[in-house]
Amino acid sequence: MPPPDRPHLALRPHWLCRTCGTPWPCPEARLTLVGEYATDPVGLSVYLCGVLHEATADLHRLHPDHRLDPAALFDRFLGWARRRATP
Repeated sequence: MPPPDRPHLALRPHWLCRTCGTPWPCPEARLTLVGEYATDPVGLSVYLCGVLHEATADLHRLHPDHRLDPAALFDRFLGWARRRATP
């Protein structure tokens, strides 16, 4: 297991976590992002929209014959942040 202080960053173009190997943003990356954008939830959404756009392009280039599920990609990259902000 990697040291706890190692950042959970995306390994592009696969969009897996460099630290834990799970689909990025992994739970640790999500916690870090929420902390970094604690005072700017709109900024977090804008950032994640850009990441979603980049990931969709990368994943499509890697797997051109595989149909990407837009709803699953939205939930993975952006939907979780929206749910956290909803009371």
